[in-house]
Amino acid sequence: MSATQLTALARTTDPHTVLRRFLALDAVVTGANGIAYLAASGPLGRFLGVGPGLLLALGAVLAVYGAAVGLLASRARPAALPVWAVIGTNLAWTVLSCIALAVWLSPSPAGAVWTVLQALAVAGFAVLQRLALKARQDISD
Repeated sequence: MSATQLTALARTTDPHTVLRRFLALDAVVTGANGIAYLAASGPLGRFLGVGPGLLLALGAVLAVYGAAVGLLASRARPAALPVWAVIGTNLAWTVLSCIALAVWLSPSPAGAVWTVLQALAVAGFAVLQRLALKARQDISD
């Protein structure tokens, strides 16, 4: 694919493509986060002030979830129900991250900042995916 084609694809306003792009971005970020947790749970755990066992478990979940979202993003027209499941899961992750930080996690300052930043990023994915899904539904009506 040429640079011109990539540029045109990046600027598309087609609701199907926009939705797929936001799903793909979610998949890449989530998958990369999961792989990082799996590959470096010890050093990351020390830096974030979180046990390496927790990071290993989260890494496995995030890697699988990222792959599933990536599979959904690869569909030409992702079905609404699985997209809603991704949006709901992202919102649940956001809420649970904040609850965990307030109730049972005692991370380092860097870990506390990371928890809040990743929760905001995941909430942002949910919002973008919801807006893209709505735009897609609006053109179908």
